[in-house]
Amino acid sequence: MSFQNKTVLITGASRGIGKAIGLRLAKEGANIVIASKSVEENPKLGGTIFTAAAEMEAAGGKALAVQCDIRFEDQVQNVVDKAVATFGGIDMLINNASAISLTNTEQTEAKRFDLMYDINVRGTFFVSKACIPFLKKAANPHIINLSPPINMDMKWFSNHLAYTMSKYNMTMIALGLAAELKKFNIAANALWPKTTIATAAVQNLLGGQMLMNMSRTPEIMADAVFYILSKASTQCTGNTFIDEEVLASEGIVDLGKYSVVPGAKLYTDLFV
Repeated sequence: MSFQNKTVLITGASRGIGKAIGLRLAKEGANIVIASKSVEENPKLGGTIFTAAAEMEAAGGKALAVQCDIRFEDQVQNVVDKAVATFGGIDMLINNASAISLTNTEQTEAKRFDLMYDINVRGTFFVSKACIPFLKKAANPHIINLSPPINMDMKWFSNHLAYTMSKYNMTMIALGLAAELKKFNIAANALWPKTTIATAAVQNLLGGQMLMNMSRTPEIMADAVFYILSKASTQCTGNTFIDEEVLASEGIVDLGKYSVVPGAKLYTDLFV
């Protein structure tokens, strides 16, 4: 499938996995709508919506940078309105924006709980809702939520209950939309990495440089997204994909190029 002039809205696309997805699809000629908060660079995180947009245009696509905090419906609607005004519609949505706090129940403050739910659950739900009228008009419409398979092993609940619930909710949204929107030929799937991915969250919140060195680059997720979006929306919906499995189905089994440190032992991600 050609991505030429297809419009892809990506939340949290100023850095990390979201930006890598944008760059991958921009190389195919897509229009990328960057819906993120960062308009001034944070030294710990790096990147803004404007620097990401410049990179995506240099990669071969068109980019629209719109400051957006997906916790607020008016900002979400503003992104959608500007995307449609600029590019004429929305063909695909990547719900990438997410908040994380790996705290147990006693250590989880109300503000952190609310942040995870407002972004991961409420934000994902209402960004999807705002895009649906335009996805209905698209030729091969897809929604991908970056969230894990729902694994009911209690170990995923025991250490960070609030975060686990929020990420499983994202997956439930994908599965629910797959069923609800099937009659409109809109695909909805979830995608999650087999290993940790070298992002600011891994660097700053999870394990520092040591874990970064045991991770893969965001490009593996970007390639997996490319292959999912390349499939017919009528044939590929209601799945909870793992990046390795997506690539394996395309005959790609040598994943060495994605390792941050070639040959290093890889660290398995949460929920897998």
